[in-house]
Amino acid sequence: MPNSVRLLALSLLLVIGNYDDMRFFVFCVVDEYRRDDFPAEFVFGSGTSAYQVEGAVLEDGRSFSIWDTFAHSGLNYGVNGDIACDGYHKYKEDIELMADTGLEAYRFSISWSRLIPDGRGSVNVKGLQFYNDFIDRLIAHGIQPHVTLNHLDLPQILEDEYGGWLSRKSVKDFVSYVDVCFKEFGDRVLHWTTFNEANLFVLGGYDWATSPPGRCSSPFGNNKCSRGNSTSEPYLAAHNLLLAHTSAVRLYREKYKAMQQGFVGINLLAFCFEPLTNKTEDVIATQRANDFYMGWFMNPLVNGDYPEIVKKNAGSRIPSFTKLESEKMKGSFDFLGINHYTTLYVKDNPGSLEMDTRDVTADMALTYSGIEFPITEFPVLPLGLEKVLSYLKKEYGNPPIYIHENGQVQSCNGTLMDAPRVDYLHAYIGALLDALRNGSNTRGYFVWSFMDILELVGGYDYCYGLYYVDRADKELTRYPKLSAHWYANFLKGNNTSGILPSLKAKDTFSS
Repeated sequence: MPNSVRLLALSLLLVIGNYDDMRFFVFCVVDEYRRDDFPAEFVFGSGTSAYQVEGAVLEDGRSFSIWDTFAHSGLNYGVNGDIACDGYHKYKEDIELMADTGLEAYRFSISWSRLIPDGRGSVNVKGLQFYNDFIDRLIAHGIQPHVTLNHLDLPQILEDEYGGWLSRKSVKDFVSYVDVCFKEFGDRVLHWTTFNEANLFVLGGYDWATSPPGRCSSPFGNNKCSRGNSTSEPYLAAHNLLLAHTSAVRLYREKYKAMQQGFVGINLLAFCFEPLTNKTEDVIATQRANDFYMGWFMNPLVNGDYPEIVKKNAGSRIPSFTKLESEKMKGSFDFLGINHYTTLYVKDNPGSLEMDTRDVTADMALTYSGIEFPITEFPVLPLGLEKVLSYLKKEYGNPPIYIHENGQVQSCNGTLMDAPRVDYLHAYIGALLDALRNGSNTRGYFVWSFMDILELVGGYDYCYGLYYVDRADKELTRYPKLSAHWYANFLKGNNTSGILPSLKAKDTFSS
């Protein structure tokens, strides 16, 4: 979810970097390439998520999720997903657009609240029909379905009942929910992701209160939260997410793998971290940033426990795994999904460890540069993607990786001439090709996002879409941007250095 980059800008102390000093990265990657330069089995796609696109919030039996509650509290820039892009009703024409674009795969999430409105128990027939038809139509158009099981939208009824991810009860309910998904859709879905941006979800939701369920405690967070404990809840929620993920993987391997032959992974936000200077302190702080953002989840999944520096700085505030939990957790993923947007520059900040009360951010003992807020456009730093993939190869044994999100943010001003997005995608896909040639085990790439959708930060004012959604039109008509034409041109086998096709629609729309 691209919002996470901006959540970080909202929630951390940022030293504004100089973009001009970083432009040299653009020229360090492959500039000219075709689809055929990538392995035939490599998959290219795009994606969205349920709450951001579906709408129909209380239609056909769906109940509220924690994202609904968060949005209706006014914390989501005063907007909500009650209608969103009306994807619940317009999915047939959206899939036609996907096919026209040449997508080989589409990443989407299932709304737990739509499928099982009470959080557990009876399956909603209407919700089941919707996702069955959605998946069938994707496959009929030659598009692989890649499913995220939870994208910030735990059913609100479970949050109210026992505190959601703060309770171990969430593990059992999550496993029951994914069991339904595996049973009902697993004959056609081969790629399952348990959680989207698990690392940023627990920070935004339980430390900064910038995402659902909007919990934090003073002096941390966004000043608007009235409940929570920023010092301990992020660690507790992350612990339960890891246990839930591991249990879901174990369920799939024991009950469904032999018959369905699918794969289950987890998704994390992956910044490229670079030391701001060549001082030893900043180099060490950079590794600490990687340990807290990636290692917090990856180390347990690979080695069975949290990184030593995370345990040391968090102390008694971070839960411990039992020996049995640790053993079960090792190797409990078939792939890693990463969302990557930009590079951050790290400076050591040991003073934060001297605070009487600390949250996760203070435990990291560092500050960042490289993002200017409000973010209107990411700098084009594709070497950062190469470095992330190289780090994962070296640190975690080169696991199978899907780049689930990568894309350029721009204001939703109605223009279809999004040349900066084309420049960004062209550079990052070139960097990906270079990483593959250097041995990265990356299996797929998904542009975020297929269309302009509700964003967690920025609402409908900041857009990542290949397709513009005309919100002034009651039909919410979709129009291809220049980037959609470029991506389609690439997917259909043309050289990326060739002349881009001209747009077939008017260039701008007034909202």
